Amino acid sequence: MISTLTEQAISLLKQLIETPSFSSEEDQTAQHIEQWFQLQNIPYQRTMNNVWAINKHFDETKPTLLLNSHHDTVKPNNSYTKDPFKAIIEDGKLYGLGSNDAGGCLVSLLSTFAYFYDKDNLNYNLVIVASAEEESSGDNGLNSMLSVIPKIDVAIVGEPTLMHLAVAEKGLVVFDAVVKGTPSHAAHPNNDNAIYNTISVLEWFKNYEFEKTSEALGDVKMTVTQINAGKQHNAVPANVDLVVDVRVNDKYSNQEIVDVLQQEAPCDSIIPRSIKLNSSSIPTDHPLVKAGIEIGRNTYGSPTLSDQAVLSCPSLKLGPGDSTRSHSADEFIYINEIEEGIKIYIELLNRVIL
Repeated sequence: MISTLTEQAISLLKQLIETPSFSSEEDQTAQHIEQWFQLQNIPYQRTMNNVWAINKHFDETKPTLLLNSHHDTVKPNNSYTKDPFKAIIEDGKLYGLGSNDAGGCLVSLLSTFAYFYDKDNLNYNLVIVASAEEESSGDNGLNSMLSVIPKIDVAIVGEPTLMHLAVAEKGLVVFDAVVKGTPSHAAHPNNDNAIYNTISVLEWFKNYEFEKTSEALGDVKMTVTQINAGKQHNAVPANVDLVVDVRVNDKYSNQEIVDVLQQEAPCDSIIPRSIKLNSSSIPTDHPLVKAGIEIGRNTYGSPTLSDQAVLSCPSLKLGPGDSTRSHSADEFIYINEIEEGIKIYIELLNRVIL
């Protein structure tokens, strides 16, 4: 059964690769996932572009485990040498946009769900959501499903981790900051040039250190990623606009980061775009983590963001593939990583007692 599910998983992944599914435009890949459920004779539901199902013997008295990964992708960058929308297998690698992030995880989790779907002796329920809008942190993705699906107690979020256990994940707050000055003609003296004023501000952002360090996630990481100022060569602008990317460890809430920067950053203003993408974690003594360690998986903290950010329950990030390949040119996943992923997911769920 596992070998058949693996073959079907790889076939589905090829279909997903060859069907563009940018965030908010996943309707066609959602149809492919619906067809996969039909092939498995598993009842499912579709809510917008999210496709989901529950196990056959769902029992409200048991805890519920969510299996989740996404089927949207970013847009391909300009450095691709292969067609990003062509599923190409070479030297054991399956190339294509979304193959690694997170198509391989999604099809492996779907296969795992199918394996357990009709088992009547599980000590927990299973819910699977193939979700939309993960890459854009959109309003119609997993976050919109939490009031639709049954209440969940713990989750596995499928993202490429080399099948190791990401027990914590950094949150994200993006800020728009402004440094002001006095506008003037470039030919006249000006001791309040907004661009020059920005030099000390940039140094402050570069050198600032948040006090609390996380054992799993390390320090909060703050980076100025965009600067915009001026419209013509002979005019000193009135202000400089900065974008600041802050990756938040599990020792701070996003609101605490906002409070610190609004009190201490030497800008004229600094405003968060959103504070909803919080850090997440799962205790290392949680049964799901302990079961993973027992089968030889390592634990670590992840610096990258996923749909874990919208979950309030304990969640574990785990999946085939390598995060360093995500959003890269000529993205790929090894075929044997999908095979291994399905086997490890099944072994983990067979072992865990919730």
